[in-house]
Amino acid sequence: MIRSRFPLPLVALAAATLVTMALPVRAQTPVAKLLPAQSEIGFVSKQMGVPVQGQFKKFDAQVAFDPKKPETGKIAFAIDTGSATIGDRDTDAEMKKGDWFDTAKFPQATFQSSAIKSLGGGKFEVAGKLAIKGSSRDVLVPVTLTQAGGTSTATGAFAIKRLEFKIGAGDWGDTSMVADEVQVKFKLALTGVGAL
Repeated sequence: MIRSRFPLPLVALAAATLVTMALPVRAQTPVAKLLPAQSEIGFVSKQMGVPVQGQFKKFDAQVAFDPKKPETGKIAFAIDTGSATIGDRDTDAEMKKGDWFDTAKFPQATFQSSAIKSLGGGKFEVAGKLAIKGSSRDVLVPVTLTQAGGTSTATGAFAIKRLEFKIGAGDWGDTSMVADEVQVKFKLALTGVGAL
């Protein structure tokens, strides 16, 4: 029996390194950086037929995106549901409770893309999963990308049904008081996105 002079883990590491070196080099999708001060995520709901606007003050986004190769991109959001505000202290406190966002149990809402498609002219369609309060749904998000200087701005809006996510449960389930449909709007300012 021939004994190797090199320890087995070292031989395995050397073999893995050779295999890796033999693989073709793949260009990585550029990773963008969110500019929070220039970004916003808001929502519009109707209470007794009157539009009420709100926003989330705290959120983060992880974006790896090349406009010339959108199919290789990945987009993820994490939104602090406890940061929801409509500018009224009592209502803001109510939104943190169990019937609404239940922020003690579900502190974050998340979105994770599954596919990105170019529609041309700086417009894209992002498919993915939106998860709020323990429920997740497939959503299709239209996005328009504009660029000025080194900053790319992604804007868009889409509708969700709040009751599908158990937002506004109990007595608040009455859609004549608070409409089921909620518009979600966003503007994300980013650096590090490739040119359109």
